[in-house]
Amino acid sequence: MGTVGVQKAATNVVQAKAKTQTNPVKGILLVCIAIALFSGIDVTAKYLVSTVELPVSQVVWIRFLGQFGAIILAFGLLSVPRLCRTQRPGFQLVRSGLLLASTLCNFLAIRYLRLDQAVTIQFLAPLMVALLAGPLLGEWVGWRRMVAIGVGFCGVLIAVRPGFQTFEPAFVFAFMTVACYALFQLFTRFLAPYDPPEVTLFWSLLLGAVLMAPMAIADWVWPANALQWTLVITIGIWAAAGHGIFIMAYRHADAGTLAPFIYLSMITHTTAGYFVFGHIPDGWTLAGAAVIIASGLYILWRERLRSKETVVAATRERVS
Repeated sequence: MGTVGVQKAATNVVQAKAKTQTNPVKGILLVCIAIALFSGIDVTAKYLVSTVELPVSQVVWIRFLGQFGAIILAFGLLSVPRLCRTQRPGFQLVRSGLLLASTLCNFLAIRYLRLDQAVTIQFLAPLMVALLAGPLLGEWVGWRRMVAIGVGFCGVLIAVRPGFQTFEPAFVFAFMTVACYALFQLFTRFLAPYDPPEVTLFWSLLLGAVLMAPMAIADWVWPANALQWTLVITIGIWAAAGHGIFIMAYRHADAGTLAPFIYLSMITHTTAGYFVFGHIPDGWTLAGAAVIIASGLYILWRERLRSKETVVAATRERVS
């Protein structure tokens, strides 16, 4: 990233902390609401592509188009030229493509998998981010966190049990979802010093709204009734509201406080899967999820501990 990039990142972090209100309870409440809305995206998408049998390309495009339109409405049409200005257009396009690929693979996966199975594998994303941050961003992990990452991957083996049951090809799409989303998060870290959050948010939806249009229109199937039309319209609303509230949550509490509550999605996805599809998670999936979540929480704790040690060391150096 370079010295200039690091300095810009530090400046942005200081400014963000200055603007952040110290209201962790409100931040936690907002992130819980956002997680519930994200579950609404997946349960709606699964219903549309598996029960209604709408084309996946159509549902993906509607999801991106709805959120893209909501952002333009929120910031105003006249703000579009400002939102298009970025210092790193190439990286923004790659990041946007990764989000599109992650969403497409996720919808293909949940077409066949239970929601609890899909979200269990998605919990690998923070572990993969920690693993890839070393070679890609120079943020190397120590041996303790490396062991935790390995334990997390063992949790996936517990949940999927390869060789002990008929392997569902949809698991491949689920793993591709995690890989694309982990790279998406790393690109988000890299772009943070260069562009404002609203610019990055705008660009993240660009390729999904544009590239999926021809495929969605070619495969288009008209919803048959009012319920299907409602679900088609609301999937973009879930996405726009969820991401907006998620960003608001970080204005009231830091990432370390909010990160553990992301695992609430195991409860929301499982509950939605039960009431909408009658799916009950098996013991292996729950055991695997518990191992992965424990590994993720340990890595989070180690990162917070290392951050405190860095601050203490920097303070001592200034004093001396």
